[in-house]
Amino acid sequence: MLEIKNVSVSFGAVRAIDDVSFTVAEKTTTVVVGESGSGKSVMLSAIMHILPDTANVAGSILLNGEELLDKTEKQMQKIRGNALSYIPQGSGTSMNPLLKVGLQVAEPLMEKKKEKKSSALQKAVEWMKALNLGNETAVAASYPHTLSGGMRQRALIAMGAISGAPLLLADEPTKGLDGERVETVTDIFNELQDRTVLCVSHDLNFTRAIADNVVVMYASQMVESCSNEEFFEQPLHPYSQMILLAMPENGLQINMGFAPPQTDRNKGGCLFYSRCPYASDRCLKTPPLIETGSRKVRCWKYAD
Repeated sequence: MLEIKNVSVSFGAVRAIDDVSFTVAEKTTTVVVGESGSGKSVMLSAIMHILPDTANVAGSILLNGEELLDKTEKQMQKIRGNALSYIPQGSGTSMNPLLKVGLQVAEPLMEKKKEKKSSALQKAVEWMKALNLGNETAVAASYPHTLSGGMRQRALIAMGAISGAPLLLADEPTKGLDGERVETVTDIFNELQDRTVLCVSHDLNFTRAIADNVVVMYASQMVESCSNEEFFEQPLHPYSQMILLAMPENGLQINMGFAPPQTDRNKGGCLFYSRCPYASDRCLKTPPLIETGSRKVRCWKYAD
């Protein structure tokens, strides 16, 4: 349904996404994982056509065989909410402070589906009830600044999902939520069996619960793509292995810390070189994306 082909995004000299390719099959859920700055959210913005004018985008993004990167803003306005919808991160800038919450959640139905306001507002309240906002009728009549960060995040999930668009993009939908709320959001995503979902997340337990397939990004590059089971049972890339070992339930065996890629992009080389326990002189040359069965991994260990 969605094909990302050799997509790169740069802002001047800064490469935010570097030659990323993967496919999201119809009615499956793919989760993109990786630390902050790896390019996950930029990828969603590129698909939605909402990057700033300063962004230079190359490659191809196909939705049902139709190129999105060639679309004008007017054409994308028709696609957003109909063919695809988007759940942004629940920051304070993600909702209009001047409009009531219920109206913002209902707006996709009124704008894209031409539903009457009363009907759309009723469905908005139903979605907020499904996400356990509590006292949902009152919340619908409130303004965003009166909501906690977690409530605002769940309202954004309702806003993104309510239109019923067949492709749903979600940017950190569990960010800022406590364990009980994460379970609610997990249940909602698992009920979206009729949708195709592309989600980015730091939450590996949430990923394990909802994903059919996992894409791992590091420093703007895709370093591994595989099934959910393969990622959690037998990850190939050293970075994938390390982020799993760093999970609390795995005993926090590795402190990932923060170490930006030290290899000069202009000189080539693996961008994970400075953090990799298996690094060798071979890694000073840029590793290719290697296919091993149905999965892909960017690491010289698997070149032979």
